[in-house]
Amino acid sequence: MSQFPSSRPRRLRSSRAVRRLVTETRLDPAGLVLPMFVREGIDQPQPITSMPGVLQHTRDSLKRAAVEAVEAGVGGIMLFGVPAERDATGSAAVREDGVLNVAIADVVAEVGEQTVVMSDGCLDEFTDHGHCGVLDERGGVDNDETLKVYADMAVAQAAAGAHMVGPSGMMDGQIGVMREALDAAGHQDVSLIAYTAKYASALYGPFREAVDSKLKGDRRTYQQDPANAREALRELELDVAEGADIVMVKPASTYLDVIRDVREATHLPVAAYQVSGEYSMIEAAAANGWLDRERLVDEQLMAIARAGASIILTYFAVEVAQRLQDS
Repeated sequence: MSQFPSSRPRRLRSSRAVRRLVTETRLDPAGLVLPMFVREGIDQPQPITSMPGVLQHTRDSLKRAAVEAVEAGVGGIMLFGVPAERDATGSAAVREDGVLNVAIADVVAEVGEQTVVMSDGCLDEFTDHGHCGVLDERGGVDNDETLKVYADMAVAQAAAGAHMVGPSGMMDGQIGVMREALDAAGHQDVSLIAYTAKYASALYGPFREAVDSKLKGDRRTYQQDPANAREALRELELDVAEGADIVMVKPASTYLDVIRDVREATHLPVAAYQVSGEYSMIEAAAANGWLDRERLVDEQLMAIARAGASIILTYFAVEVAQRLQDS
């Protein structure tokens, strides 16, 4: 008669070397993307109080931070601009001398041959009402009028040197319109990162401080309902048909099921964005001594990768990439 336990899974957990050998999911610095903020009209980097360790950069400090990210082995940089002046249509987003377009050119000139420079193709940072598009006479976001601005914004960012543009506004048809505009302007090689499933989440709060958002109201009429998962697959079908190169889920840790669903439904690369609130919760818990910060950072990112994301946007990118290189 057999004596139990006859099978001992613990054998493969018996030492760090064994655990490393049989690891199923591995984080890779090349799959990490660092979101960065550049603010117009400041002469020193400004700390973001709700995101300890994250800064609103000057043009010069942005370039230095980009070099640091590249040296750490981070695979990409996602740039967000904070303009000095805003208006109803977000006109600073399409101007050649707008803060984001100038910052793209700066970073591309500094590290453009060594990493992937991505840009945020959304209007919320640039509008005086804080919404991701142009408003109609009733105060709602006008989808089709917004698409016209998105097309111009994509071309402006591509002209500045962006390798990839990420329209995060969740307007219907945004990928198709931007793809057509980029191709018509001779930017066929510029990729589009589709924010395929961007949910109307409570986790964006610290980001609002990071970009000095002027949002009035909320974005539930265009961002996805947190209760819906199948809806993400409908968005995925549309983004793929319109020409997306990469598809993304945002936020990440509260939508691991959606990441898995999207991964199983497409052959395109799948990204996930560990957003500001996810970052800030970890930092707050660690600052209070409630959790082991380094272990939690790694566990959260591993969960996102295990769910199916091969690209992870995270404010921990440089720290984690450096640690992976040293391990």
